[in-house]
Amino acid sequence: MMGWGGAPANPKCSRAGCTADAKWHVNWRNPRIHDADRVKIWLACDEHRDYLYDYLAGRSFPVTITPLGISVESLPLESEDAQ
Repeated sequence: MMGWGGAPANPKCSRAGCTADAKWHVNWRNPRIHDADRVKIWLACDEHRDYLYDYLAGRSFPVTITPLGISVESLPLESEDAQ
């Protein structure tokens, strides 16, 4: 359950239809509409981590992966190979 301003108790993967527990942050931004310090986060399980990374990197979005709970404050212009 999630409260106001809180994180879900058991975060789940952001991949459509997946209900697995998330273990990764997929940190990304759309450089056409976001500045370098605007970072969006998708959650990923082990199985979908690379899928979500590839989906975003294939669109030339800056993206990097960090363990769940570790966030980044900004992303460079280019994608980082942080897998």
